[in-house]
Amino acid sequence: MTKNSVLAWSMVVALGGFLFGFDTAVISGAEKSIQQFWHLSVFEHGLTISIALIGTVIGSLLGSRPSDKFGRKNTLYFVAIAYLLSSLGTAVADNWTFFLVFRFLGGLGVGTSSVTAPIYISEVSPAEKRGSLVGLFQFNVVLGILISYLSNYLISQVDHDSWRWMLGVQAVPSLIFLILIKFIPESPRWLILRKGEDAKALAILRIINPLNCDSELKAIKASEADSSSRTASSRNLFSLQYRTPVFLAVTFAFFNQVSGINAIIYYAPRIFEMAGLGAHSSLLSTVGIGMINFIFTLIAINIIDKVGRRLLMLIGSVGLIASLFLVAFTFYSQNLSGFSVPIYIMIFIAFFAFSQGAVIWVFISEIFPNQVRAKGQTLGSSTHWIMAALVAFCFPYFAEKLGGATTFFFFSGMMVLQLIFVWKFMPETKGRSLEQIETNIILH
Repeated sequence: MTKNSVLAWSMVVALGGFLFGFDTAVISGAEKSIQQFWHLSVFEHGLTISIALIGTVIGSLLGSRPSDKFGRKNTLYFVAIAYLLSSLGTAVADNWTFFLVFRFLGGLGVGTSSVTAPIYISEVSPAEKRGSLVGLFQFNVVLGILISYLSNYLISQVDHDSWRWMLGVQAVPSLIFLILIKFIPESPRWLILRKGEDAKALAILRIINPLNCDSELKAIKASEADSSSRTASSRNLFSLQYRTPVFLAVTFAFFNQVSGINAIIYYAPRIFEMAGLGAHSSLLSTVGIGMINFIFTLIAINIIDKVGRRLLMLIGSVGLIASLFLVAFTFYSQNLSGFSVPIYIMIFIAFFAFSQGAVIWVFISEIFPNQVRAKGQTLGSSTHWIMAALVAFCFPYFAEKLGGATTFFFFSGMMVLQLIFVWKFMPETKGRSLEQIETNIILH
């Protein structure tokens, strides 16, 4: 009963991740048709594609405020409504401005979801299952990306207005998400620390952890008391006492993006064409990326609670260094015949999905104390999205001016620094309650 209840709640909230992935990737199949439909200039076309990413950055920066003030559950209602209105609005928009407004709204949903969903799952999960349950969010992100590619391919066979259906079909999972949120409880930690509703929280904790629910309630209340006694600024994320989790979250999110992952996801066909493949082969290779991303994320979330976050990151970092170096060396040697670059890129995707991709939302949602978890998740998420925007924006310029070799040598070098960071600074968090992690990171 307990396992099934918590799993069901986590799966519902992880639907936000599915919509996150779907909304992010679906535009790739529609962007050319949209440009032709409204006769957009190069600048207007770029704005149309990036407007959702701008919304994502803003949503991630502001995500902690509604999550703390109105609760995790009510914030997820906003996320679901944003996705629903965005999908319907972009599908029926009769002018470009309205289209931009609704794409921006979808971006707000993505950004807020990346803050609130991992927090909620981490706060309702038993310690021994938290990694795999929060990992469901990332699993659903890559599933959403994969399904959007397949959906775009199937719908593209319809007619010249197929782009409207590509964007509008997202309304179906959005509506399901909106309905299912009604059946999940509020986070017990939010109820205790923000509302003082201990009895209501205890009833939820009894489902999550029936054997130790009373002691868990005491531990949550004690963490609030300890924080208050340490400093009056216990809710200020940038106070000195939180310097360690802030450093860990910002650095972790920074390395996530300077691996080049979003440049590769967004520009895979361009990279493959730089490596000498034709357009058809490039698109086929891109589908392969989606499949490998999906498979290795699934493997990672099934073992993350057994082997730990740190070991996944150590293994992944070594694999990322090697695969990126091989891509860079292939460009440097100009030995671009065959499928060597796509193969190395797919090895990179496998190692990324197995490590950074699976670990980031789990780790950042764990390392901040109850009092500032939403703000901490916002910091990590916004760092991730700002870096994603910078890398995606800069990649075409650097690839053209510096070439593939220098660009990928840079990414490989950044992963050497990530390996040092993981080895020297990253703590292991598997199997510990959120309060135990707080004590370990904040007090020691």
